[in-house]
Formats: sequence, structure tokens, C-alpha cells
Amino acid sequence: MTSEIAARSNRMARPILAVAAALVMTAALPGAATAQQMMGYAAAPQAGPFSSDEDVLAAPPAVEPDGSVPADEDAQLSDRLRRQVVAYGGNQPAGTIVIDTANTYLYYVLGGGRAIRYGVGVGREGFTWSGTEAITRKAEWPDWHPPARMIARQPYLPRFMAGGPGNPLGARAMYLGSTEYRIHGTNDPSTIGKFVSSGCIRLTNEDVEDLFSRARVGTRVVVLPKSSPNLQARKTQPGRQAMNISVSSVD
Repeated sequence: MTSEIAARSNRMARPILAVAAALVMTAALPGAATAQQMMGYAAAPQAGPFSSDEDVLAAPPAVEPDGSVPADEDAQLSDRLRRQVVAYGGNQPAGTIVIDTANTYLYYVLGGGRAIRYGVGVGREGFTWSGTEAITRKAEWPDWHPPARMIARQPYLPRFMAGGPGNPLGARAMYLGSTEYRIHGTNDPSTIGKFVSSGCIRLTNEDVEDLFSRARVGTRVVVLPKSSPNLQARKTQPGRQAMNISVSSVD
């Protein structure tokens, strides 16, 4: 009887010893799964710093229409123009977009006294405007149809350009009300932080993709006049207020 019990114990112990030996041998291999993973348990997460701001700023990598990943546009910007979470003292509710024309910033209000700030390119002299609009349409890799008045000023422009990396509207466009103005990307990141457009608000493609993922059709967009240097002290009035508008144009 005693010998039968001993034999049975040996038979039961063999699989356990085999599993243990396999785990020890596998753990010694480079890149091998841990014992926890092999037994069906998730590995314990590694400790590391956590920043809610980093989480807020996380965005999927930009991808060109052909599937390629473009160069890091953020590296081409000065520190002040890079996307970052900042303290915000304005009175706009969360989800509002505020264009600080004078300082070439766009704010996406998060609430709780914070906003995401993006560097932007804005209208050149004679092409700035101010007022309140709403996003009425969103498009990925939009086509470009230069309006007649832009072609009259620049006859060399194409009458149509399909969406893509060479398109001046960049990776994304958000159309403002019934105007011809847009918040859009650009194929020239060097223009961010400058007064260069015909009234549209431009961001790097990386930044416009991030903003595009947050904004919705119906999102309120407040454009401050160029003569308003203090964002915190600015009180907006409802409705669109044109300022120094020479033409309506796409770019």
C-alpha cells in the first residue's frame, strides 16, 4: 500500500517538475516570456512617471496618404510654438477654440483653468479678421479650390489641387461657418508663428491632426482681433465682427 502511494506521488510530481524546469530554461532566453505570462497572468506594469499633461497631448502619429510617416514637424518649431498644455485664464467653456491672432496661438480649452496651446500662422496685414464662428465641416487631406479672387491676385495658382502632402491645406481642414476660412494644416511648417495667410488659420500637420481629433462639427471658434494682445482681459462679443478683411480666401 505504501509503495502504491509513493508511486502515485512520483507520477503527480513529474509534470510539476517539468513545468518548473521549462520556466527556468525559458527565462534564460533573451526576450522570452516571463513565468507570469506563460502561466496566463499579465506581467506587472513597470513603474514610471505619469503626467496628465502628457496624456492630454498624446496623439496618433501623422500618416501621409501613401502610408509613410512624415518627419517630426514639432522639431522645426521654436519652443513657444510647440503644442503644450498651459494655464488658461479666459472665460470660454471647455471645448472652445480660441485664436489669439496677435500672438499667433490657438487654444483648445480643456476646462479647469487649462488649455492646449498650438502655434499657428494667421492672416497677413489686411487679411486678419475677428469674430465667432462654428466648425461646420471637417475633412481629411482636403482638396484645394483657390477662389477666383485669389487666382486674380496670383494667376499662376492651379484651379484645383487634390489632397496630399503637397497641398497647401495640409492633412486636415475644419471649415468655419459659411465663410471661406478654415483651420487647416500646411505643407510649409516654417510659416507657423507668422502673419502669412489670406485669413485662414494654419497649423503643422501634426498639430492639426491632434486638434482635428478633439474638435467636433459645431465646436465654437472665437477669433480675437490682432489688436487684442491680452487674452485674459479680452471679452468677446457674440457674432462675427469683420476686421481688416480685404478678401475671403482659402489660405
